[in-house]
This record gives sequence, C-alpha cells and structure tokens, in this order.
Amino acid sequence: MEVYTTEEQQVEAIKSWWKENGSSIVIGTAIGLAGLFGWRWYNNHQLETQQSLSAQYSVVSEALAKDGDKAFGQVESFIKGNEGASYADLASLELASAAVNAGKLDVAIAQLSRVADKGDASVQNIAGVRLARLLAEQGKADDALARLDKIKDDGFKAQVAEVRGDILLAQGKREQARDAYQAAADAGGLQSSPVLRMKMDDMAQGAAAGDVKTDA
Repeated sequence: MEVYTTEEQQVEAIKSWWKENGSSIVIGTAIGLAGLFGWRWYNNHQLETQQSLSAQYSVVSEALAKDGDKAFGQVESFIKGNEGASYADLASLELASAAVNAGKLDVAIAQLSRVADKGDASVQNIAGVRLARLLAEQGKADDALARLDKIKDDGFKAQVAEVRGDILLAQGKREQARDAYQAAADAGGLQSSPVLRMKMDDMAQGAAAGDVKTDA
C-alpha cells in the first residue's frame, strides 16, 4: 500500500509538538483551576499522569515497531485504558498503520474510525482521510465518500479532494474525478502531493486520446 508521506509528517509534527508543549498545557490548565483545587497539587498530579502516559506510549510504540502484529494486543490495551488521551489517539494511528501493513484491514478501520469520530481535533481529520482510503480499497466507495464529506477543515481541502478524485476515478467517473483533482490543485495540493500533477496529466492525456479517436 502506498505510504502517504504528507499524513505521516503531520502525525510526526503532532507528536513532536505534544512532547514539547504538553507540560505547558497542563501547567496552564492547572493555573486556571488554581482557585478551585489548589494549583500546586493539581499541577504535580497532572504532570505525573502526563509523564506516565508518555512513558507507556513510548513502550507500546517501540513494541509495535519491533514486534509488529504480535504487539497489537498490548497496544489495544493501552488505547482502551487511556480513552480520550492524546497519546491513545497517536497509538491508534500507529496501530492502524501497522495493521494495514499486516493485512489486517478490519483492525485498521476500527482504530481509524475511533479516532475520526472521537479523537482529538488535531488528529481526527488525518484519521478520516486514511479511513476513506481504506474503505475505498474494500470496495465501499459510497462509505468512503461519505467519510470525506465529514471533513470540513480547510487545511485538509486538498487532501480530501484528491482522495475523492481517486475514488471517483476508480468508479469510472472520469469527469467528476478530473474536477476533484482540479479542486485539489486549486487548494494547494500540487505543493503537498507530488503525484497529483501526474494524475492530472494522465487525465488530460486520456481526454486528448478520446478526442483523437472521436475525430477519427
């Protein structure tokens, strides 16, 4: 399966940002709640919790990278035990990627669905785009397109349009696919997706070939 570099970079950026700023967020929250709970106790408690989650996440992430599908149960237990935590969302994305590589698409779809529907806003759209691709590969084009319709963030407009074009093209809807690819290009997709230009060129060549046959 194709590796979607842009999405992987987005996930890595989120992971790096969380590691650098997670403590600051906790501290800010603690200060805001100082009048209710006493900021010193709350701050220490939240920092300890955050550090523990970070350490657990590192363990399951390394296990997944090392042991592959043998570590799926361990990762799933971490996710279930920390539902709602950002580290659980990141673990779900990593588990989904590993599941795709292992050919276990049901596992991948379950994890991506969880993040897309209930995850932190920073990763919901990434999961949604990946989920749409998997659904399309399983022949569930309508479900895939419906999933894309749920993604409203302008920052994902190019990605959504390109994936929509891929799905429509696979359905034989060439004109609609061409429009979707153009929408992706108009949204800046040519800068983030090197293969988008190739797709658009192929569509143009196919149209030109059709015109020649028609004239002949």
